Amino acid sequence: MLRYALIFLVVAIIAGFLGFGSLSGTAAWIAKVLVVVFLVLFVVSLFRGTK
Repeated sequence: MLRYALIFLVVAIIAGFLGFGSLSGTAAWIAKVLVVVFLVLFVVSLFRGTK
């Protein structure tokens, strides 16, 4: 999950650098959503624990 967020972040940075505003905004939004989902799942797994 974190890997996908980082990939979309890199895509957003490259697209922003090249001037593709729409693509850059979309990729950045997807990266933000994936980071939030990853963090929520991480916190849930910390509280739940594995045995």
